[in-house]
Amino acid sequence: MPQTIVEKIAQQHKAEGPDRPWRAGDFVSIRPHHVMTHDNTSAVIKKFQSIGAQRVHDPRQLVFALDHDVQNKSDENQGKYRKIEAFAREHGVDFYPAGTGIGHQLMVQEGYVTPGSFIVASDSHTNIHGALGAIGTAIVRTDAAAVWATGEFWWQIPRTVHVLLEGKLPTGSSGKDVIVALCGRFNHEEVLNAAIEFDGPGVATLSMDARLTIANMSTEWGALVGWFPCDAVTIRYLRGVYERLKQKGIERFTLDDVARWEHQSPKPDPNAVYAACITLDLSSVRPQLAGPDSVFVTQPLSASKEQKIPIQKAYLVSCVNSRLEDLQAAAHVLKGRKVASSVKFYLAAASKVIQDEAERAGIWQTLVEAGAHTLPPSCGPCIGLGTGLLEPGEVGISATNRNFKGRMGSKDTQCYLASPAVVAASAVAGYITEPDFSASCNSSSGLKTSFQDLSAAASVQTEKVSILPGFPAQVCGRLVFVPKDNLNTDAIYAGKYTYSDNVPPETMAKVIFDNYDPQLAARSHAGDILVGGINFGSGSSREQAATALKFKGIALVIASSFSQIYQRNAFNNGLLCIELPALVNQLRSQFAAAIKAGEKAIIPGDEIVIDFTSGTLTWQNATFAFSPLGTVPQSLVIAGGVENVVARKLSIKS
Repeated sequence: MPQTIVEKIAQQHKAEGPDRPWRAGDFVSIRPHHVMTHDNTSAVIKKFQSIGAQRVHDPRQLVFALDHDVQNKSDENQGKYRKIEAFAREHGVDFYPAGTGIGHQLMVQEGYVTPGSFIVASDSHTNIHGALGAIGTAIVRTDAAAVWATGEFWWQIPRTVHVLLEGKLPTGSSGKDVIVALCGRFNHEEVLNAAIEFDGPGVATLSMDARLTIANMSTEWGALVGWFPCDAVTIRYLRGVYERLKQKGIERFTLDDVARWEHQSPKPDPNAVYAACITLDLSSVRPQLAGPDSVFVTQPLSASKEQKIPIQKAYLVSCVNSRLEDLQAAAHVLKGRKVASSVKFYLAAASKVIQDEAERAGIWQTLVEAGAHTLPPSCGPCIGLGTGLLEPGEVGISATNRNFKGRMGSKDTQCYLASPAVVAASAVAGYITEPDFSASCNSSSGLKTSFQDLSAAASVQTEKVSILPGFPAQVCGRLVFVPKDNLNTDAIYAGKYTYSDNVPPETMAKVIFDNYDPQLAARSHAGDILVGGINFGSGSSREQAATALKFKGIALVIASSFSQIYQRNAFNNGLLCIELPALVNQLRSQFAAAIKAGEKAIIPGDEIVIDFTSGTLTWQNATFAFSPLGTVPQSLVIAGGVENVVARKLSIKS
């Protein structure tokens, strides 16, 4: 059976899974090449110790990089940093102190990411590593602790969307404009929880910095992976990494490895099955503006520059757009000019190495002379930490990856996203505008794209699976249909309860859906099967939104799709989740009148029957197929969650 690149690379890192070619929907156990944690390393240490682990399974897998709250010099934060460093020394883990750079950039420039490798991190922008032909994907803190202790974590292989890039970017357009344009054009969950496989002749025209930007922000698009093929651009970049590390006496890969990647680079199989195909003509991409407050609300900058939207702050920071090419683009705009007196312009390189390169090239000095306020190479204002946050009533333009309301400061602000060149031009003008050199590309009639739904070709294939002792072969339960799409975790378990310590399970069960339908907790019963809509469990990563349903006795949750973090929190706590969009579509059709009338929860009274041996669900004499649950998710449910699975493995090993 032909495989996508994600299916192939995942299987090459197999710890446990089906003895056949892996495919989308399979639950598997992966042994990743590396796992990176940042300031949240302290929280992972607590998880690691709580499951009874005493030593790291493979210190070479781990990388610690302090990068989020580096401007915080309080005794508490510095004490946390010292504890993380001490843990790294004790266990022989590679450690990068505050000021070295942002973890994702360090993983790339320090040689940890190579074509065909599998990289995870407890940070959502781990997708960035796909720029070098690797799988990069995010995990939650419990998963990171599991990797530390056992070398493995569980994963459900995502469907793959093929993105064909044609043509070449015109002068003035950048990798940031590519991904912002895609987010704005395909903003109806087309790639939610998918792997993106970028391909086509246009890839060769993109620099490595542009690829890193696109892969990084595939997270904002909704994807779990953003992968680029290994080509001449990749090989040239890896040779540069090799030579720079060699000067420091470090060898993470050899020139023979580089030659192998050059001649035998990882590729998908011919005739691999994709969920959808998107085509983008790069020559049609113009400087883009996203926002305010959403990456999915976008427009060509030419359509908005006449509005002359005033700004008070501008940002050239973060892991998405603070590499040398980005700094150079901004310096080109700012050379010989000054930032407007009404604007504060903040600057931070993605790493100390990049800042040093920019200083040697005179780029850094150009930015500083124009009026940039420099910050240490770290995350900082991108996540609302340290100097330079947006104050109430202010408007900002940023080359970061997210512009959620309140993320970069006060909720009473507006934030727009754009490329480094646009940010620089806007900082000089005092309002949102584009640089002069991009004016020549404003004659296009519009973005040239196409979308082809191939989901029929990627339909679920049923198969018989073995049922482990203790896992039910069949589950029956009353249907409880909650038709709302994007039902967030605050609606499932309200924030006012989240930070109350030691809430008893029975109390948690009584307040489920309090912010959505206060009567639903009383109307639902133990053993019910909850069915939701698209992107169930979006928003906050609070795991109580999963554990509260488990404490209520909900047998399992079915949805068209899940927020990936919600699904991981659910399985990590022993709560079953099944994606079954065909069932949800049938329910929407059958209960259309009730949905139109505003019913928030529909409980018709009949039962759903689920057969886990065949991966089928039956409701009102109709049968629906879902991806069979193999031994990996079964083990999680039987044990009551991943921490118990890991503790059991450690006990057996000892």
